[in-house]
Amino acid sequence: MYLKSIEIHGFKSFANKLVFDFHNGITGIVGPNGSGKSNVADAVRWVLGEQSAKQLRGASMQDVIFAGTENRKPLSYAYVAITLDNSDHQLPVDYNEVTIARRVYRSGESEYLLNGSPCRLKDVNELFYDTGIGKEGYSIIGQGQIDKILSGRPEERRELFDEAAGIVKFKRRKATTQKKLDSERENLVRINDILAELERQIGPLERHAEKARVYLKKKEELKTYDVNSFLMEMDQMEEQARSLEEKYRIAAEQLADTKEKKAQNETAYNELQDTIRAMDEQITATRDEIAGTSVTKGKLEGEINVLKEQIHTAQMSDEHYRSRMSAIESERTERESQKTSYEEEKASLDEQLSAITKKRQALQERLSEVQAKIGECNAGIEKGKNEIIELLNNRGNIKSRGQKYDTMLEQINIQKAQLTKRRLQRKSEESGFEQELVRCETELKTVQDQNADLQQEIASLEEKEREWQKKLGSTRSELEEATASFHKKQSRLESLQNIAERYEGYGGMEKKDEISGIHGVVADLMKVEKKYETAVETALGGNIQNVVTEDEETAKKLISYLKNNRLGRATFLPLTSVKGGDNSKYKKALGKPGVLGMANELVKTDALYDGVMEYLLGRVVAVDTIDHAIALAKEFHYSLHIVTLEGEYLSPGGSMAGGAFKNNSNLLGRNRELQELEKAIGALQEEIAAKKSRIEDIQTARELLKSDLEEAREKLQQGYLAANTAKLNYNRAKEQKEQSEKVFTGLIMEAQELEAQQAQIELDKERIAGELSDADKRQKEIEEENEHLQAVLDEQIYLEESATKEFSAIQIDESNFRQKIGFVQENLDRVNGELQKLADEAVQLTEGLTQSKEDVERKTAQIEQIRQTILAGDDNYARLEQQLKDALAKKEALSEDNKSFYQKNDELSGQIG
Repeated sequence: MYLKSIEIHGFKSFANKLVFDFHNGITGIVGPNGSGKSNVADAVRWVLGEQSAKQLRGASMQDVIFAGTENRKPLSYAYVAITLDNSDHQLPVDYNEVTIARRVYRSGESEYLLNGSPCRLKDVNELFYDTGIGKEGYSIIGQGQIDKILSGRPEERRELFDEAAGIVKFKRRKATTQKKLDSERENLVRINDILAELERQIGPLERHAEKARVYLKKKEELKTYDVNSFLMEMDQMEEQARSLEEKYRIAAEQLADTKEKKAQNETAYNELQDTIRAMDEQITATRDEIAGTSVTKGKLEGEINVLKEQIHTAQMSDEHYRSRMSAIESERTERESQKTSYEEEKASLDEQLSAITKKRQALQERLSEVQAKIGECNAGIEKGKNEIIELLNNRGNIKSRGQKYDTMLEQINIQKAQLTKRRLQRKSEESGFEQELVRCETELKTVQDQNADLQQEIASLEEKEREWQKKLGSTRSELEEATASFHKKQSRLESLQNIAERYEGYGGMEKKDEISGIHGVVADLMKVEKKYETAVETALGGNIQNVVTEDEETAKKLISYLKNNRLGRATFLPLTSVKGGDNSKYKKALGKPGVLGMANELVKTDALYDGVMEYLLGRVVAVDTIDHAIALAKEFHYSLHIVTLEGEYLSPGGSMAGGAFKNNSNLLGRNRELQELEKAIGALQEEIAAKKSRIEDIQTARELLKSDLEEAREKLQQGYLAANTAKLNYNRAKEQKEQSEKVFTGLIMEAQELEAQQAQIELDKERIAGELSDADKRQKEIEEENEHLQAVLDEQIYLEESATKEFSAIQIDESNFRQKIGFVQENLDRVNGELQKLADEAVQLTEGLTQSKEDVERKTAQIEQIRQTILAGDDNYARLEQQLKDALAKKEALSEDNKSFYQKNDELSGQIG
């Protein structure tokens, strides 16, 4: 078995149909980079069933289709077929040639062909089991595959060995079989759980069923009693109605006459009430004015008392101000006397201190002169000694330098010969270092540019990878939320469907499909808005389980069927006999506050069932709240059937039913909820499928991106190594060149230095001889100067001791005088401060006396003005008192007339009632 040919059309770069024929020997495909050599191996891998777009170096499976160029349109599909020679029947098919083909369209559709016939991917994989051929087989080894095999995990390498050993087919079949067995085990466990749960529910369900049968039986009996009771009540009420109509006619005539008299009495009464009301307002106004006058008078008298007290206080303050002024004047005289005494004492002390200070300054100048001369003598003597020592040291140094200069001249001559030799050698090496440096610099610049491009590419890829990761996390979260919502709604839907299929809550009609002529139960034949469901179900009561039939004959058959099979009881509504009655009395309630309409108007059904709905709901009035329902019942003398939106029910005669439902078996809302759940589940399924597809696309894109990122990082790592190597070479070449230049420059400088040193040494040797002669002369001069300075120093030391004693005594006297002057100045400052305080206080007291006098005059005038106001208010108060007495007398007379109106009005009201 060998590969005979490959046919490619529209796959990647192969826009035209191309056929590769393979003969004996080795066939090689050569070409430059990017010419599409690897696309041939990708085509073979793809036709053998490769599903990963990453392995085909693409982001999605549509990337394998020819994408077009500037001059050519893209193709709509990709097709690859390989033909294998099977003359040895290595492949388990009855053909000498086997052609495997694969085609994919841009729409996403894909197909596999085996010798022109459609087949499955599974058939292709099983065909090549144990042959070494396949997308993961060892017959196709791409770039990097060898390294992946050698560095892969043991289980990955084992797959290749299993393929070569021919046991892959059996291992795959074993794995498939084990997976099916595990699935069946899980199904058995699930079935056992369901059976256990159902067995646990059998006992309670039997008891509930028995209770339900008893309930239905009692309910039918109750209906009969309710009908009989209703008929009896109707007869009694009709008799009472005739009697009441006659009485009502007589009472109506009397009522009209009495109402006319009462209206006349009320008119007169209202006129009297208006007069009394006007009198009350006048009396109230007068009392308020009297009260205001009294309050005003009290306030004015209080102000007079306050002003009198303020005048008294001001008079007391004047006396205090005058006594304080005389005390301040005596204190000022005493302080002036103290100030004069302190100033005289300070002037005397200042004169004495000035004399002592002048004497101290003169003595200090004389002492400074003596100390300066002593310092000059000591410095001169010390300088001479140091100079002599320095001359002795220099003489020894000069001699040693002469010997050193002789040695240095010999060494300089030797170094000059060596430097000339090294300069010639470095001159020849310098040109080679320059060429090597230029080459290394060019190499380093090239590698650094390549690395910078790779870093930008990696940064871009990493940013894209983070974006894909963020999108993947967001999409997964949305998928989890949608999946959780889907399972919740699906579970609820299955529960409702099971209930609906068993006809739970429909009174023994689980077998309805076995008998023809049944239109359905009442709840299934109507549609009700959610807000009206509770009201309509309450209005229907047990009638919601009634069964609508085609005619009476069908109802008769069903009753016989239930009786013979002991399936319970049911109420049937034949379309031919059930019709609505006269509901004109109930129509009168429409338009009343809170009335929503008749209950049959709140439901939607086919026209065929209008009679049934009118029969069941045509006599029930729907109201929004129980308060409106009670008001409506009272208005119609408790003769209506009324239901509210929350399920309260008011029956004729005044009975009321209401409260909370014990269960949530809302038969009307069940179908609506089923429809809503089906729509929601359909939308969630589409959303889940879209999210899964989106996750797969994102994962594929991430894998491709990671592959590109890893490849770029490897290239960058290699670039870093190359850059480091190039940089090391460049630095080494640069250091060699710099070292060579530095050495050559150093040799030149060293030669110059040697020449300069040689000339300098000759000059130094001549200077040394002159220095030795000068040093001997200077030593004799210094010894003579030191003897003269020592004699002057002894004389100045004696003068310094006597001047120092006299200066210390004068300093003590000066300090004592300064302390006395400071004490006198403090007392003088204190006295000046006290004098200033007394002057300020005298000014304030003068201002206070003037202000106090003005306040007394002004407040006296205010008291006189307030007294005039009080006298005027007393006259007005007497006038208001008289007006109040007259108004009260007039109101008393009107009140007597009002009492007679009350008695007459009560008599007329009693007659009307």
